[in-house]
Amino acid sequence: MRAIRFERAGGPDVLALVEGADPEVGPGEVLVDVEHAGVNFIDTYHRSGLYPVPLPGGIGLEGVGVVRAVGADVVDRHPGQRVAWADRLGSYADVVTVPAGRTVVVPDGLDPATACALMLQGMTAHYLVASTFPLGEGQTALVYAAAGGVGRLLVQLAAQRGARVLACTSTEEKAAAVRALGAAETIPYRDVDVAARVRELTDGVGADVVYDSVGAATWAASLAAARPRGTVVFYGNASGPVPPLDLQELARHGSLFTTRPRLGDHVVTTEELTWRAGVLFDLAAAGRLDVRIHGHRPLSGAAAAQTELESGTTSGKLLLDPAA
Repeated sequence: MRAIRFERAGGPDVLALVEGADPEVGPGEVLVDVEHAGVNFIDTYHRSGLYPVPLPGGIGLEGVGVVRAVGADVVDRHPGQRVAWADRLGSYADVVTVPAGRTVVVPDGLDPATACALMLQGMTAHYLVASTFPLGEGQTALVYAAAGGVGRLLVQLAAQRGARVLACTSTEEKAAAVRALGAAETIPYRDVDVAARVRELTDGVGADVVYDSVGAATWAASLAAARPRGTVVFYGNASGPVPPLDLQELARHGSLFTTRPRLGDHVVTTEELTWRAGVLFDLAAAGRLDVRIHGHRPLSGAAAAQTELESGTTSGKLLLDPAA
């Protein structure tokens, strides 16, 4: 097998391509030949040490591939079946073992790259609009990094639920793209006072919910942009983590609610994992979800791919293709 591993936390240069024996499939597991591995911001947090992982070790959580073999006690997966997953550390590889209960079956006819793009980022967008703050008709949502991997999907799912989406983007090109996906208004968040602009667009009220994946650079504006008793969701750290928050800030901004959710707590059971992925797969198969693949990179290009992701220049999903 070929896999990306690292021995110490640091920059992209710590990632190395190594070769070794294929893993052996254990009880309750499936052995999968990886077609695509997703590149996500959480991978960069693992690499940098922001979210520590056991070292030396592998990297990457998400992938899609074809089952080569199944372990003892596995009855609902079989060789030749295409499956996807979102929480198997070490997925930057051409062969992985995954607990069968942490995989979902990819429907026939759904492009494997699309299925991969809908796992970690898609299910994150789904839990944000369906569980963290169940959006409804007529509510207003402010979405940061709206042209990114999660952002594009979040805009679409929010608009489909009848919400008015105010989308923060960094360029006019990205603004045009998210307007086409259903955003009602776009905000160049690096160039304007975001909170003031949100007030203008909501008759002085503010957004019902703010979805902030940027973190350190935007958290204060996010609090200021929410309506009284609104909800601010910090679900990412693209610019660094949100600093320790004085709870009095929530009172000063109008008795706000805030949370820092993570995907793992929203797909605890196989049933919930299957439900969320299934909703997304169905929407994509029906042509109701525009899933953009930003680009494909070889497994050996993992370091360059993470650098590209961190640059803020991607729009959509970045994938590693082990066979390339």
